[in-house]
Amino acid sequence: MPHPHSEGLTDFIPAARIEELLARPPAQAGEVRAVIDKSTALQRLSLEDMAVLLSVDDPALQEEMFEAARRLKRDVYGNRIVLFAPLYIGNKCVNSCRYCGFRRENDQVVRRTLTDDELRAEVHALVSKGHKRLVIDYGEHPDYGPETIAHAVRVIYSAKNGGEIRRINVNCAPLDVAGYRMVKEAGIGTYQIFQETYHRPTYAEMHPRGPKADFLWRLYGQDRAMEGGCDDVGLGALFGLYDWRFEAMGLLAHAIHLEDTFGVGPHTFSFPRLKEASNRALQPQYILSDADFKRLIAILRLSVPYVGMILTAREPAELRRQLIDFGCSQIDGGTRIEIGGYSEGEGEQDLAREQFRIGDNRSLEEVVAELLEMGEIPSFCTACYRSGRTGEHFMELAKPGEIKHRCTPNAIATLAEYLADYAGPETRQAGEAVIARELERLDESDRRLTERLLARVREGKRDVYC
Repeated sequence: MPHPHSEGLTDFIPAARIEELLARPPAQAGEVRAVIDKSTALQRLSLEDMAVLLSVDDPALQEEMFEAARRLKRDVYGNRIVLFAPLYIGNKCVNSCRYCGFRRENDQVVRRTLTDDELRAEVHALVSKGHKRLVIDYGEHPDYGPETIAHAVRVIYSAKNGGEIRRINVNCAPLDVAGYRMVKEAGIGTYQIFQETYHRPTYAEMHPRGPKADFLWRLYGQDRAMEGGCDDVGLGALFGLYDWRFEAMGLLAHAIHLEDTFGVGPHTFSFPRLKEASNRALQPQYILSDADFKRLIAILRLSVPYVGMILTAREPAELRRQLIDFGCSQIDGGTRIEIGGYSEGEGEQDLAREQFRIGDNRSLEEVVAELLEMGEIPSFCTACYRSGRTGEHFMELAKPGEIKHRCTPNAIATLAEYLADYAGPETRQAGEAVIARELERLDESDRRLTERLLARVREGKRDVYC
């Protein structure tokens, strides 16, 4: 049944137009390069522009797109990668999503919701490894209303263990405006919700029962979040349910809608691929290959230059290493998605306790060490949220590419903090070498600023930022 509050809402995803654009023949080289030039001038692309990039089948032109995506990522964000951890708090669910291990018909999954003491234990385990940023996850269930989520946020922020969590993003079922206002007042950062698929016939097939069956109620989740004061919102689709090109266009159409409605686009894009799940109820027909996944990430980066892009541990370590360079700005590390998995041991993965199978189960320090080897700056920065650089203010810096003048000094300072407090000797040595190299690369103003932050960290100060 449609949600009563979705009555009167209109579908802003132009499905017929998208299908028409996707039917176009491959674009000529000049047209492709004109779109790339528009993107590298830091202009958000139109649906027609994205269709040009999606049509490219010439390997040489695709390589030009990949190189443009690499350059654009560094122009906007620099060479830093923000690290976070997902924290699953409850997996009770009333929905019947055919691809998900938490679906209500799955009697093989172990249902559980963390108590406050169990939640504190999870946070202590995460903080002991060096984590500063979390995204908390829930199933959709009456027990997980906004009061419950707001309470969990406060518990997490209060759970100190020689360090603390400084930013909590939330991935939960869509709320009403009052609910969003409540979780925002608890201190959340970005609110993210994935539409899963923007193709309505596929959406109906994948979500036959439960509140999630209402396409429009979910589609307007970010609108209500912004009306409730959550000025940073994240979009996402689950790639593998329908044609990946349609879903990419859906993400862009959603971003355009937010810009047109609120003057602020999405803070992040997520693009998880369909993975094995406990007792799932579908035979996948639209599996996204690694080659097309690479194209997707580059095209998303080119299409919305300012957006943060999240590459998760669903993907194997080697593939993540290859894909980071194509525009990703956030990854998770040391990931466990079993409820209680951080504090209750690090044994073999148990699909009956997970929403899906993850592909990269390395420790946080292993991920940090690899990023250092790649020439990236591992960042635990939470400065924008703590300085009020969110929503429109963030976009004013991100869209012209100015945000890196805050991101890079803060990333280096948080890396220095991590190296001093959590890293082993080899990682510490590699990290100090990266810091020295990055200082040489900065312009004089940014270098002076960064050196001031580093001096405070080395004096024993923590949580320093600009």
